[in-house]
Formats: sequence, structure tokens, C-alpha cells
Amino acid sequence: MPDLLWDDVKVLFDPEFNGALPDVVVEGTTVEDWQVLLDLVRAQGWQYAYSVGGEPMEFSSAADMAAAAYGAGAPELRVTPELRVWPIPEVLMIFRMYQTESIDFDVDLRELQGQERLDVLVDVLCVIGRRLGKSVLMSAEGSPGRPDLGFDVEADRVVKMVDPGV
Repeated sequence: MPDLLWDDVKVLFDPEFNGALPDVVVEGTTVEDWQVLLDLVRAQGWQYAYSVGGEPMEFSSAADMAAAAYGAGAPELRVTPELRVWPIPEVLMIFRMYQTESIDFDVDLRELQGQERLDVLVDVLCVIGRRLGKSVLMSAEGSPGRPDLGFDVEADRVVKMVDPGV
């Protein structure tokens, strides 16, 4: 049985209600956690594209991503490394290294309609959360700190964190 049933959470996936691009975050991370994520993308066989400051580049190490994100000590040289990941061809997740202390990514709710697509999201959140040993939380667009759902480390599954009927 799935962790979440579509009928129980579909209001959270309504772009009109939640914004089209909810915020997904893993907090309390390090460069090493970012490297675990990069290795995980490769190990899962997910399709990906990597860019720095909008320029396509070869897939890099987390240390190289951090150097770009932090501008090698010069703020004017800062750019945002971006890793576009497709766990399936119809679902895109965009990971951006704004800082090493959190792994931030977006998903497009318009691509996550129905039980099958919800299951894809749940699987990705579980794989990331289990590999990192950290919670992976999804909040409505622009509402960080108020997660709607996420991978709960202690429960070892994705759970609702709000009452979708509210």
C-alpha cells in the first residue's frame, strides 16, 4: 500500500492552492551530504543535466558545486549550480545549491497529478531521506518552515504534516 493516497492529499497538489512549485528541503546538510545526493542520482540511473550559472557543464563533485555557489571567496563570482533530475521522463526535479547547509529543490505540481505520479515523488523523497538519514520536507511555494508533507526519518516513510482539508 502506498505511503500516501492521492484522494487524501490531492488538495496539496493543486497549483491554485499550493503554488505550482512547492519548496522541498533537506536541512542540516553538508558538502558531504550533497555528494551523497550526486552519487545517489547516478546510482539510481535517473536522467540529469547539470549547469552552473545557466551554462551546461559536466556533472561535477559537490566540492566543485560549493566552490561555484560560494564564488571561491569572491561574492561577485557566486553562481547557482543547478542539477535537473528526471526520476521518470515526465517528472522534473530541480536541485539548486544556494548553500551547503540545505539541499533545496523544486517539483512542478502540474507534473505530479494522480496516484502514479504521487508514488514517484514519495519514492524519491524516501530514497533521499533514507540515504541521508534526514527528513525531506515539502512546503507550499513561498512557505518554508510549514511543511505539508515529507519523509519522516523516525516513521521511515512519507507522512502528511497538515490536514489537507483545512
